[in-house]
Amino acid sequence: MLYEERAIFLDRDGTLNVDTGYVHRQEDWHWLPGVPQALARFRTQGWRLLVVTNQSGIARGYFDATAMHTLHQWVDARLAPLGARLDGWYHCPHLPEISGPCGCRKPKPGLLWQAAADWGVDMAASWMIGDKPRDVMAGHAAGCRSILLRKGSASDSDGGCPLPPGVLILPDLPAACDYILAQDRGTE
Repeated sequence: MLYEERAIFLDRDGTLNVDTGYVHRQEDWHWLPGVPQALARFRTQGWRLLVVTNQSGIARGYFDATAMHTLHQWVDARLAPLGARLDGWYHCPHLPEISGPCGCRKPKPGLLWQAAADWGVDMAASWMIGDKPRDVMAGHAAGCRSILLRKGSASDSDGGCPLPPGVLILPDLPAACDYILAQDRGTE
């Protein structure tokens, strides 16, 4: 397969929506400011949008995959009229202490590699954006550039997960969109 597509890999909770813990119902989904508009801007510039999310609430028994998929369909329906369609949702339902080790739980890159294979994504031309160091570690391990979303100062680790060198830290997804699109214009 020829890998020519470029993608924005996005964490879910804390990047797209307010992370209130184990979000799996419509009434618990609250967009972070400017997110749908930033997604639409990426789409107009030809970026694939792929969500890669740890969902340990499934392993913990807090909700099942059907509830999560129903929520994702609801989110897709809200984004479609805005021109902000997401191309795919990839999730890790595991928690190592409950379900055993896996290769898909971030900071491991399995979700990104699966999405890249499914969509023909060139990892070197792509970005991972998330609000936790484990998100940017997964992006780094998968071979793409990464942005950590963090207001104020960033800690160097997240539960023993150090930041890779050179990770860009920005306050939110709209700022990340501005940065990436400016970089993109600089290479045209």
